Amino acid sequence: MTMAQRERQGLVEAMRAVGPDAPTLCAGWTVRDLAAHLVVRERRPDAAPGILLKPLAGHLARVQAKAASRPFPVLLDQVRTGPPWWSPLRPVDAVANLPEMFVHHEDVRRAEPGWRPRELTAADDDKLWSLVCRTAPTSYRRASVTVELATPDGRRTRARSGSGTVVTLTGRPSELLLHAFGRDEVRLETAGPPDAVRAVLGLDRSV
Repeated sequence: MTMAQRERQGLVEAMRAVGPDAPTLCAGWTVRDLAAHLVVRERRPDAAPGILLKPLAGHLARVQAKAASRPFPVLLDQVRTGPPWWSPLRPVDAVANLPEMFVHHEDVRRAEPGWRPRELTAADDDKLWSLVCRTAPTSYRRASVTVELATPDGRRTRARSGSGTVVTLTGRPSELLLHAFGRDEVRLETAGPPDAVRAVLGLDRSV
């Protein structure tokens, strides 16, 4: 089983545990809304482009609202089984869906009080670090300063080359990836001038 598949199963179990009306870290979305988003993304190629393309957002919203009206167990089963055989996402599930499943798994977990980071294997950390290195330049592109990301074991990548001022964010690959995807419920250490650190932490990091 790939990490993407394991994260998918963990996400479904987390959704089932908290219920359809529980909050998530996705602003304004309940667990039901998040499940509907995942189903539409993988099963409605006519609507999924609206996630990125504003002119198609209205169609996406209508399709997603209809999906959200389905019984919750049906939605969970569709998330659990993943892309159907005809979906272009199915052949690349292990790569294309890893960040989606990991981040949304944490969106459900970390919306609950008392959350703690999960302990991941070294192999899983390596996969997430690769995602950090690929995602970070886009996530921090709006920074006016230089942004570096580092792990406690010494790995480092430059996310943005800006002014001579350097801000360093240090944390596990999982925490860095979540921050790069715009989440603030993370455990990170920061280094750099306080004003520059605040500016980086407050960036719009939408990918």
